[in-house]
Amino acid sequence: MKRIPLHALALVCLILAACKTGGSAPAGKASVAMDPGAKVAEVDGKAITYGELQADKEVGPKIRQAEVKALTDLYDQRRGLLDELISRRLLEEEAKAKGKTLEQWFQTDYSTTVPEPSDEEAKAFFEEHKAQVPPGQSFDDLKPRIKQAVKQQKLRDNMGKMLEGLKEKHHVAVALEAPDLPRIEVEAKGPSRGPATAPVTIVEFSDFQCPFCGREYPVIEKVMKDYEGKVRLVFRHYPLDFHPFAEKAAEAAACAADQNKFWELHNAMFANQQKLAVDDLKGYAKTAGVDSAKFDKCLDSGEKKAQVEADQKAGSAAGVNGTPAFFVNGVFINGAVPYDQIKQAVERELKKKG
Repeated sequence: MKRIPLHALALVCLILAACKTGGSAPAGKASVAMDPGAKVAEVDGKAITYGELQADKEVGPKIRQAEVKALTDLYDQRRGLLDELISRRLLEEEAKAKGKTLEQWFQTDYSTTVPEPSDEEAKAFFEEHKAQVPPGQSFDDLKPRIKQAVKQQKLRDNMGKMLEGLKEKHHVAVALEAPDLPRIEVEAKGPSRGPATAPVTIVEFSDFQCPFCGREYPVIEKVMKDYEGKVRLVFRHYPLDFHPFAEKAAEAAACAADQNKFWELHNAMFANQQKLAVDDLKGYAKTAGVDSAKFDKCLDSGEKKAQVEADQKAGSAAGVNGTPAFFVNGVFINGAVPYDQIKQAVERELKKKG
């Protein structure tokens, strides 16, 4: 349990993730883009333009992916530092109005608003974070540090609420506009969840045997829960060659989709990634309530193989070369990423639609 200094500026930095609000107005956009007509190379006297690089089927998607990362990283850095500056100025004004420096105000006016945590609160915190406690250390050994951690958490929460109020009071309007990100056209074709009219569509290319896809499964479930009605999820198959059971698992999911049981089988396979032999698939399908005779015939015949291959072809054309891969309104996100990264992409799109 790392001890963090209790002073105003450190606390501002800690709570900024909860302070990204305020009005929006047009302003300069983050940009690392190049002129498509700019010459980037020459072969036998013939120029290669940046536009040609972007349009190339092999390297173009990789260029767009790199641009998305560069633009979003730059914007996130700018926005985070802007929020830090705004928060500091608001708090300095609050302290100045009382004739104090920021540090004086923090120690005499703000930190005293949170009483010392009780033993019961400290014990609850200890139980919640027990897995992080060094071996051999008891609650009594750590109680002073735990109480400080509980107080810091309350101060963070209260500071976030205070800054929201100060932003409203001082009419803070953030004019730093999110970047226009390169988009890749990917057909939203396949089993889907969420309304067809949702402002955000996520097209997912996945592999039922891929451990990274399994790791991302609860992340996507949380996104769908947190943004219910605002996000549509479309699933497309991309079984990898070195996963021996992935191809047949994808076909099984397509067979289940014919009976409107795709998501039931999808969930069962991700919950049992180590057992995806054909007999296992048939068992999961039966439990999901499919017509076993129709499902078994579909799976054994290989009639869905072409459909799976069509998904793979579409994914490769869009730049997918591993799983999982996501396109959030066409913005490419590659790999098993943290929830916050998907959330930020969704939020950016919602703000554009709003």
